[in-house]
Amino acid sequence: MLDLGGQVEVVLPAADYRVRKVKPDNAVAFEELIGRASTVRTLPFEHSDRDAYMAASEAVLGTVDRMVAVWDGQPSDGHGGTGDVVAAARERGLPVTVVWPTGAART
Repeated sequence: MLDLGGQVEVVLPAADYRVRKVKPDNAVAFEELIGRASTVRTLPFEHSDRDAYMAASEAVLGTVDRMVAVWDGQPSDGHGGTGDVVAAARERGLPVTVVWPTGAART
């Protein structure tokens, strides 16, 4: 998408997100994406936790016209999971497209 002229806006849930959540194998790709983002916003949470994740999702939902969710349709395994975000999008009246490829599995 970026190579076709699209933009990426990043909402990080908390100040510690990169250190706490980005695994070493993904660090280069994470930094590249952040470097190419048109906007990077970090929410005012100190720690990346379920409340911060849900707040980040709510912030994103407040700026979009539709949602595409990569989701297996299962309930969230805690506050702020994909199921909660899909429910919040639907409550806002946003169109939601769910994508779950055949053969995909949670890891």
